[in-house]
Amino acid sequence: MPRIQFTPEQIIQYLRFAEVLLSQDKTIAQACKAIRITEQTYYHWTKEVW
Repeated sequence: MPRIQFTPEQIIQYLRFAEVLLSQDKTIAQACKAIRITEQTYYHWTKEVW
């Protein structure tokens, strides 16, 4: 299975959508499932971006 490369703009967009879901009392696991990434990827992206 090929690895998907995301552009920085896409990463920001996904993280913003995850923040919206988290503000609606969703868990990180539920937010990650909604944007179809793993929790590990979420934490890696937040570490890089923020």
